[in-house]
Amino acid sequence: MSRHVLLLGGHGKIAQLLTPILLARSWTVTSVIRSQEQSSTIERLAIPGKGSLRVLVRSIEEVSSQDAAKSILDEVNPDAVVFAAGAGGKGDPSRTDAIDRDAASHFARAAAAQPSVSRFILISYIASRRERPSWWDPSAWADAEKVNQQLARYYKAKIVADEVLYEAGVAAGPGFAAVSLRPGTLTEEPAGKIELGRTKGSKGSSSRATVAEVLAELLEVQGLKTSWIDLLDGEEETKAAVERVVREGVDDAEGDPIYKKVRA
Repeated sequence: MSRHVLLLGGHGKIAQLLTPILLARSWTVTSVIRSQEQSSTIERLAIPGKGSLRVLVRSIEEVSSQDAAKSILDEVNPDAVVFAAGAGGKGDPSRTDAIDRDAASHFARAAAAQPSVSRFILISYIASRRERPSWWDPSAWADAEKVNQQLARYYKAKIVADEVLYEAGVAAGPGFAAVSLRPGTLTEEPAGKIELGRTKGSKGSSSRATVAEVLAELLEVQGLKTSWIDLLDGEEETKAAVERVVREGVDDAEGDPIYKKVRA
């Protein structure tokens, strides 16, 4: 496949870590930022002679319809999308709804309907689900529920976006992979080994640098399918873990209502 990714939320910490990884692998990266003042930060990520970096100034918060999302996809014409934008549950609560729920959903549906886009990866979080999965014990589920109670508005926004993306991905068929990557508590630690897929629990950390490395592997791995993929720091090499999860068809949406709805 061609190698052009639309990186939504390009000024975020994970996006800034992901950008040079992809450029070093000869990707074209179109990084979407919300203000011209952020452009110099992104432009400094360029690697001479490696890949191609483009900066696009757009307000993701103002993407209020599928048509608005489609217009950006049409303008950029990527074959992959990474949604790394988010209000993070901070500031005006309406921003969480506008970005983490609405814009993410609009881009998910628009990308799934765009024949040229082959995969869409949304950064979510490990506790974003409605029911306890069979591989978590009750204490792991209690930990997840506690997080979701503390971050109630954020949880309500993220679970909707996860479900919209999952349903759109399944409906689009095998030519489109829609993945929610679901890390634990984000840290500034260096990239390291991981626990990927059916994690033993919901409590744990994920280095932002590691999340970026996992995203890069998910963009390139062959055979990726629509799925939820949980991520914690662990003991497995990143590339091997991604290949294993894809090979085994791991889908952490299993057991949640959206899985039952669209996979029945």
